[in-house]
Amino acid sequence: MTEKSNQFPQWEVFIQAKNGGPYEHAGSVHATDKNMALQNARDIYTRRNEGRSLWVVQTDNIFSTTREEEAEFFDPAEDKIYRTPNFYKMPAGTTNL
Repeated sequence: MTEKSNQFPQWEVFIQAKNGGPYEHAGSVHATDKNMALQNARDIYTRRNEGRSLWVVQTDNIFSTTREEEAEFFDPAEDKIYRTPNFYKMPAGTTNL
């Protein structure tokens, strides 16, 4: 028989430090729902005005690749050099591109 956890679900917290900037992972909180997760994230991670916006997502809803899948998942992109501009020649005198 498995033991039931007495903790609320875990949520991952992402903070945007300034308007238009990227969201970065700040940590995690436990909460019963998205509203409580946002409030907990605000209270824990933005006490000193560190952010302008927050995202929370339940940890169970994050999916990622594993080390075992790495070769199979990412190798197909190696034969598609057109996806990176490394082989293009820059015209002489081009700036701010």
